[in-house]
Amino acid sequence: MSEPVITSQTISGIQTGVARIGEGIPVIALHGWQGSIKSFWPVAERLAPLGYEVHVLDLPGFGQSELPPGVWSVGDYTRFVIAYLDQAGLDRVALLGHSFGGRIGLVLAADYADRVSKMVLADSAGIKAALPLKNRIILGLWRALNGTLEIIHANGLRDRLRARFYRRFASEDYQNAGPLRDTFRQVIQENLAPYAQRIKAPTVLIWGDQDADTPLWQGRKLEQLIPDAGLVVFKGAGHFAYLDRLNDYIRVVDHFLKNGS
Repeated sequence: MSEPVITSQTISGIQTGVARIGEGIPVIALHGWQGSIKSFWPVAERLAPLGYEVHVLDLPGFGQSELPPGVWSVGDYTRFVIAYLDQAGLDRVALLGHSFGGRIGLVLAADYADRVSKMVLADSAGIKAALPLKNRIILGLWRALNGTLEIIHANGLRDRLRARFYRRFASEDYQNAGPLRDTFRQVIQENLAPYAQRIKAPTVLIWGDQDADTPLWQGRKLEQLIPDAGLVVFKGAGHFAYLDRLNDYIRVVDHFLKNGS
């Protein structure tokens, strides 16, 4: 795999890393949380010779792109991608998304249906899962304790306990979110099932049956919600199913984008 040639463009006032390769059917690829252009570059390199013009972005806060100017929602990231499409003169594209990029794809394909011809989502996030009872109890106890410590102004103790709580119970993505922590918290609280139901674009869902981050049941749920969707399961693959089975992923994407409606 060669290194992508990344240029810097100003999109919605944000300096953004952008890479483009190939000529033909326009495709935009949206990486997952903590990802970057490099996350989708193996895909872009394989699709380009098959007749595709692949656009890959460093989403705000990742790769070579600046942080968003505040706490962003999935809708904010979606409007950012639309701003890029407008700036690049792309009226209608095929959309590839992974995990967090799938969240953006769900909202974009629902709210901007005329901009998406077809969509392929790999191990997409967006279906909000209920916390197990044990986790709900722990979270409730922590919130009660946190509130008590604030009332008695025990800020030092509260901060030390908060740090220990996050190290013990918070996800790796949350712990590593840094300045995007509030954005991460905002994003994962959004249930995108209502958006999935409004999607008109034909959609293929690709899932690893060993995905522990967005389990396979979430892919099956999206298949039920999206009116024109099919689910392809890669056995033995995990949350990065599109990279774990890159050859198979490319075959599915190429066939889907070049055939049918």
